[in-house]
Amino acid sequence: MSKILIRGAKVLGGEPQDVLIDGELIEAVGTGLSEEGATVVDAGGKVLLPGLVDLHTHLREPGREDSETVLTGTRAAACGGYTAVFAMANTFPVADTAGVVEQVWRLGREHGYCDVQPIGAVTVGLEGKKLAELGAMHESAAGVTVFSDDGKCVDDAVIMRRALEYVKAFGGVVAQHAQEPRLTEGAQMNEGVVSAQLGLGGWPAVAEESIIARDVLLAEHVGSRVHICHLSTAGSVEIVRWAKSRGIDVTAEVTPHHLLLTDELVRSYNPVYKVNPPLRTERDVLALREALADGTIDIVATDHAPHPHEDKDCEWAAAAMGMVGLETALSVVQETMVETGLLDWAGVADRMSRTPARIGQATGHGRPVSAGEPANLTLVDTEYRGSVDPAGFASRSRNTPYEGRELPGRVTHTWLRGKATLVDGKLT
Repeated sequence: MSKILIRGAKVLGGEPQDVLIDGELIEAVGTGLSEEGATVVDAGGKVLLPGLVDLHTHLREPGREDSETVLTGTRAAACGGYTAVFAMANTFPVADTAGVVEQVWRLGREHGYCDVQPIGAVTVGLEGKKLAELGAMHESAAGVTVFSDDGKCVDDAVIMRRALEYVKAFGGVVAQHAQEPRLTEGAQMNEGVVSAQLGLGGWPAVAEESIIARDVLLAEHVGSRVHICHLSTAGSVEIVRWAKSRGIDVTAEVTPHHLLLTDELVRSYNPVYKVNPPLRTERDVLALREALADGTIDIVATDHAPHPHEDKDCEWAAAAMGMVGLETALSVVQETMVETGLLDWAGVADRMSRTPARIGQATGHGRPVSAGEPANLTLVDTEYRGSVDPAGFASRSRNTPYEGRELPGRVTHTWLRGKATLVDGKLT
C-alpha cells in the first residue's frame, strides 16, 4: 500500500496540518511533510476527523435484502464518513446465535467498506421471554459486546435484570429500546397537540421515560452497564442526567433526525416522517441538543433504518417506521450542533467517533489523529452546501426525510486502515 499525504487538513477543525499515512497507520502529523513517494490529497482547509462510528445501524441482512445488504449499507456508511458500524439484531433470522452474528461479521470483512460489528439480540427471537445465547455470541469470532432487542423493548424487568447480570461478566452492555408496549398500543406519532388535531394514535413521552427510569435503577442495583437507544424526550434527558449524577453506568444516544425534525412535519401525512421513537416537539429537540452538548447524551447514532419503496409509499397507518441516515448524519450534526455553536469539531469527533467506539469496544476506531494510530479517517468539506438527492445514495433504500432539503457539509474522503473507500465523494 503506497503512502498517502493529506496536505493542509484542519485536524479536528484546528489549524491546517499535513497527515502522512503509511500502510494501515498514520506515520506523521505536522506541517511541511515530505511528499516523496506519496499520493497527495489536497485537503484545501477541509476538516479531518477520525473515522465515524455508528452504534446503531440496521443492515437488514440476512432476510430483508430488498431493503439493504451488508454491502450496500457499508457503502452508504463510507459515503457518510463511517469506518465502523454496529449492526442491529432484528434480521430474519434474528441475530440471537453465534452462527448469525458470525455471518454478518464475515460479510462486513469480505466487502471491506467499513468494519461491521454485529449487535446480538437480548432475547430469543426478540420475543422478550428467554435470554438469547449471550455468552456464545460474545465468544464467537464476532466477539459481540453489545446486545439489544431494538425495535422491541425488553419490557420484562426480570429478563432485563438477568441480561444486565449476564453481560457484566465480560464487560458487555445492554442497549435498550425504551418503549413501554402497553402505553404505545396503536401509536402512530408523538402524543400531543398535533396528534390530537390529526386524530392519530399518540406515543406518550412517559412510555420512554418510565422504561429508562426502571433500567437505570436496575443497572445501579446490578452494577452493570446500560445504554439507552435513540433517546427522544426532554424528560428522558433529565432521568439520564440524574442517573449519571448518582454514578450509574448509563450512556445514551440521540439520532440526527431527533436533533432537527419535529412532530409538526407529520401534518403532511408523509410516511417518510414516521419513525420509532416518533418525532417530538420543538422543546424536546432543544433539550436534546443541549444534552448532547453538555455530555448528558453521550453520542450521535443514526438508527439507519432502510425500507423498500412499497413499505413507505402508502397510507400513514400502514407505513413502516424508520429513516435512512448514514449518508446525511454528519451534515445534520453540522447544522444543528456546529453551526449553532453548541459543539466544535473536536466535540463532533468525540460524539460520533471516540465515545461510540469506547462504548462498543470497537478496536482501532475513535483513536486520535496522531502518529502511530490506525489510519481510520474522514475528510469533510464543511463549506459545502447542497440539497439532498436520495437518487444518489449508496443505500439500497431512499426513505430519507431530507429529500430536497439544503444541508451543510459533504464527506469527500474516507480511509479504512489507510485504504481509501471514498475519494472525491465517489466510492472506490
